Amino acid sequence: MSEPRLVSVLIPAVGGQGGGVLLDWIVDAALLDGYPVHGTSIPGVAQRTGSTTYYVEIATPRDAADDGEPNFSLYPVPGALDVLLAAELLEVGRMIELGFPSPARTTIVASTHRLYSIHEKMAAGDGTYPVEPLRAAAQAFSRRLHAFDALALAREHGTEANAVLLGALAGSGALPVAVEAFREAIQKKGVQVEANLRGFDAGLAAVARDTAAAPAPAAPAPAPAADPEVARLTADFPESARPTLALAIARLADYQSRAYAERYLARLRPFAASDPALLTAVARWLAVLMTYEDAVRVAELKTRMSRFERIRRETRAGEIVVTDFLKPDLDEIFGVLPYRLIAPVAHWAERRWPHGRPALGQHVKTTTVSGYLRVWLLTLLKPLRPISYRAREEHARIDRWLAAVAACLAWDRALALEVARAAQLVKGYGDVRRRMAAHFERLLTSVVQAARLEETAGGGFEASRTLAVRYRGLVLEGPDAEARAVALAGEVLARLGAADRAGARAAALL
Repeated sequence: MSEPRLVSVLIPAVGGQGGGVLLDWIVDAALLDGYPVHGTSIPGVAQRTGSTTYYVEIATPRDAADDGEPNFSLYPVPGALDVLLAAELLEVGRMIELGFPSPARTTIVASTHRLYSIHEKMAAGDGTYPVEPLRAAAQAFSRRLHAFDALALAREHGTEANAVLLGALAGSGALPVAVEAFREAIQKKGVQVEANLRGFDAGLAAVARDTAAAPAPAAPAPAPAADPEVARLTADFPESARPTLALAIARLADYQSRAYAERYLARLRPFAASDPALLTAVARWLAVLMTYEDAVRVAELKTRMSRFERIRRETRAGEIVVTDFLKPDLDEIFGVLPYRLIAPVAHWAERRWPHGRPALGQHVKTTTVSGYLRVWLLTLLKPLRPISYRAREEHARIDRWLAAVAACLAWDRALALEVARAAQLVKGYGDVRRRMAAHFERLLTSVVQAARLEETAGGGFEASRTLAVRYRGLVLEGPDAEARAVALAGEVLARLGAADRAGARAAALL
C-alpha cells in the first residue's frame, strides 16, 4: 500500500456565506468517492471582528484507512496548505497575512467580489481596501489561481456563491474527488438541489474557461445614445465633463425636478472654463451636496417598489417582511417644514440642545399597509422641499463653498481644487452630519483666511494648500483625529498672522 497523504482545504468565511454547507458538500463528496476525510469548523464572531474558518483534510489513496484511521489535524499548517477556497477577496488577503498559502503548493480558488468589512465601512472617507493589491498577492502566493466573481455568476443563475465555488473547486483538479461525487453530495444534502446544481455547473464552466487559452479581447460596446435634452443642457461645458454632468442631471432630476438640475448647471457654469480636474471635482461634489438626504428622500427610497423587488430577488423569498429602523432627530423633523414656519422653533432647539437633539426612534414594517403609508406620506412633502428649513441651510452652505472655491481659484488653481474636494466632509445624519458640517465650515474659513494672509505676504499659498489637504485628511481619519485638525488650523493661522510663513508651512506638514 502506498504512503497516505493528506490533502488540505481551508475555507475562510464571513457569516451568512454558506461556509458550513460548503464544508458538508466537500466532506460528503469525499466520502461518496471512497476517501477518508475529516472536516472541522472554528467559528468566529460576526461582522468580521473574528475569523470563521472551515478546514477539511482528505486522505489519499482511498485505502489509506486500511491500516487504521489517518491522523487528521483540526487546523492547517502555515505553508503546507493545498487549497484555499475563499468566498470573498479580502479573506484571501487575511489568510496570506497568516502565512497559510504557499506559491509552491497552494491552489487558490476565490471570488473577486467584495463584502466590505466594518473597518472599511466606518471610515469617514474612502476606507475600502484596493482590489488590485489583493489580486496581486493572491497570484504571488499561489501555485495556481482561479479568481472570478462568483457572486455575480450565482445571481445570474439564481443560486448562491457557495455552489459556484464548489463547482470551481471540482473543476480546478486540486482534489482527487470525482466531479460526479460533488454533484451527488449536493443531491444528498437535499437543499435547493436544482439551483445548487446550476451554480455548481456554472463554477465548473468558469474554471474551464479560466484554464483554456485566453480569448481575443472583445470589441468595446458602443456608447449609449445621449439624451438630446441632456446634450443641449451641457453643450457649453467641455466634452470631458459631460459624462459626470449626465449622471448629475439624472440624479438631481430624480431627487427633485428638471428645473432643479438646471439650477445645478447654472451654479456650475462659472467654472466651465476652469481646469478639467477642478470642473469635474466641483461638478461631482455639487451634485452630492444638492441631493442631501432629508426625511423626504429617505422615505422616497425606502418605499420604492424596486427596493422590495431587489430584497425579494436577493432573498428568493415569496413573502418578505421588511422592518426599517428609523431615528430622526429634531433637525431632521424640522428640516422638511417651511423655513418661515419652523425657523424660530428650530433656532430655539439649537440653543436648548447644542450638543445633540432629541430623536424619535421607531421600527416601521414597510411591508405592511399601515407601515408603508406611514413612511410614504412623507414623500408628499417633496414639493415643499425648496422652501424648507433644511433647504435653506444646505443651499446657504453650498453658496459659501462655491464662493470659497471661486476666491481660491483667483489666487491658485491647486488651492481651489483642494477646497472643492473639501465637500467630501459633509456626510452622515444627525449629530454626525452636524459635526462634519462644522468641520467643513471651519476648513473653508481657515483656508480662505490663510490664503489672504499669504497673498498679503507675496503669494505662494503653500501653507494654505497643505492646510486644506491635512485638515480634510485628519477629519477623515475619524473622531480621534478631529481635535488635531482644529489645532492644526489654529497653529497655521497664528504663524501666518505673525508673518512666519516658513513656520506655517512646517506646522501644516506636522
